[in-house]
Amino acid sequence: MIVRIMGEGQWKLADSHFIELNKLDDELLDEMEGGDEAGFRRTLGSLLEAVRRLGSPLPDDALEPSELILPAPDASLDEVRQMLSDDGLIPG
Repeated sequence: MIVRIMGEGQWKLADSHFIELNKLDDELLDEMEGGDEAGFRRTLGSLLEAVRRLGSPLPDDALEPSELILPAPDASLDEVRQMLSDDGLIPG
């Protein structure tokens, strides 16, 4: 799967990592619904770090279709709320 982090680029990840990313996405959604700004910051950072750690960055000039688009590390809670549907950032 190809994942884009807004403002950073794209990473290629094995589909086997979907479960780990989905857990972080569920946690992020819970924190957003509860208005937990500190938890939101921590979990967003963990989600983005997991993509960077588990994935292989694509070259800057590669423009592959992204299955997932994640917010930039400095995105606000409100900006991410606008990106979300009821399913979270990662479709279940």
